[in-house]
Amino acid sequence: MRIGLRILLGYFLIVGLAAWFLLNVFVAQVKPGVRSTLEDTLVDTAHLLAEVVADDVKAGKVGDSQMLTRIQNVARRHVDVQIDGLNKRSLNYRVYITDLQGRVTFDSSGKDVGKDYSLWNDVYLTLRGQYGARSTRATGSDDTSAVMHVAAPIMDGERIIGVLTVAKPVSTVQPFVERSQRIILQRGAVLLGSSLLIGVGFAWWLNRALRTLMVYIADVEAGRKATLPALGNNEIGTLGRALEAMRNKLEGKEYVEELMHTLAHELKSPIAAIQGSAELMQEDMPAAERQHFLGNILNQNLRQKQLIDKLLALIRVEKQQRLGAPETVPLRALAEQVRADVSVRLLARGLTLDAFIDKLIVKGDPLLLRQAVGNLLDNAIDFSPPGGVITLRGEQMGDETVISVSDSGSGIPAFARERLFERFYSLPRPDGAKSTGLGLPFVREVMALHGGRVTVDNIEPHGVCAMLHLPIVLVS
Repeated sequence: MRIGLRILLGYFLIVGLAAWFLLNVFVAQVKPGVRSTLEDTLVDTAHLLAEVVADDVKAGKVGDSQMLTRIQNVARRHVDVQIDGLNKRSLNYRVYITDLQGRVTFDSSGKDVGKDYSLWNDVYLTLRGQYGARSTRATGSDDTSAVMHVAAPIMDGERIIGVLTVAKPVSTVQPFVERSQRIILQRGAVLLGSSLLIGVGFAWWLNRALRTLMVYIADVEAGRKATLPALGNNEIGTLGRALEAMRNKLEGKEYVEELMHTLAHELKSPIAAIQGSAELMQEDMPAAERQHFLGNILNQNLRQKQLIDKLLALIRVEKQQRLGAPETVPLRALAEQVRADVSVRLLARGLTLDAFIDKLIVKGDPLLLRQAVGNLLDNAIDFSPPGGVITLRGEQMGDETVISVSDSGSGIPAFARERLFERFYSLPRPDGAKSTGLGLPFVREVMALHGGRVTVDNIEPHGVCAMLHLPIVLVS
């Protein structure tokens, strides 16, 4: 399981459990909270009414009390009010009064006058100077059918002369309970969904950053050109920069060791030739022989200079991981520049360069592309027979722009096909000269920087064709 998915599951598990716990607590507390509020209201109402009717009860005028008559008429009053979005169309208070024996002397509903309520908690406890209240279900298994009763003592000075109870069905406040629970659940679902989206976004960001870093590591491991992507100023970015610094140190050390080894090996031959020619020139010899050895020294010195110059150019492109700011390079202009660069060598060898360049453009570094095509032309000139023809083409092939250089030389031997792009590997020229063996490795690195590739193969009936494959540039 990927680390991003693990973090998402862990995060959602924690948030889900916390949300579930809080929602359960909130939903569970809505009902008792509303009922407690209702009870508090009933307590105030009961004590208020008990004080109002105390004189009538004391005088024994319960049946003729105008106050009690009005309380009885309240139940028949029509109302149409809206409380926080819920309609209320009836008044639901029931008020009854009991004497000291617990017998009902007044009932606003008119149904229980004369009954013995002495054993109901509201009456029983109040007559004994305690807080009297009860909640009684009309239907045994239905909690919503409960009716809350709260009693208050009717006092004559310090003496209890009766009990007044105010009752109200719980069902009248049940819509408020259900609505509050529904809102809590809805908001909880939104909270949970939002938390999930935040978690998904965070996991996606983390997974994307790690995946970008893993692609970079895979490219480095495969030896491809790779630059450290922008990972931000965070722990992942710090890790990426640490890996990049470690990579540079390790690659630099390995690169220097390999470079010094190969350079020392390649310089042995020209140094030995120069040393031998110089030692022979210390002896007396004819002027012609001295001139021959002097020419050999100069040629070997030139070879060393070319080797070092090309090696430095190769090092620059090998260490360069990406192009700075790619420019638009017209192929025809590039071909004219390269033709001018090799014109002297073409004339010296008696060679003809035929160019067939379509009106195309590529994106990249003009100088590097010019050097890459120039290296291909140098190889073609070295291997072409005197009076031969070299063909330079620039055309679109499928989804690529292809620059090809073809010669009419002897072709590539089978044993050399797999080693053409090895550093310092060189085939002997027809005139016996040897190159630095750095031209094709340089071209390969330039193509890698441009997101392209280079291929070299024999053509029929004879000769070699080297092709630079570059991404096509769409012109709007």
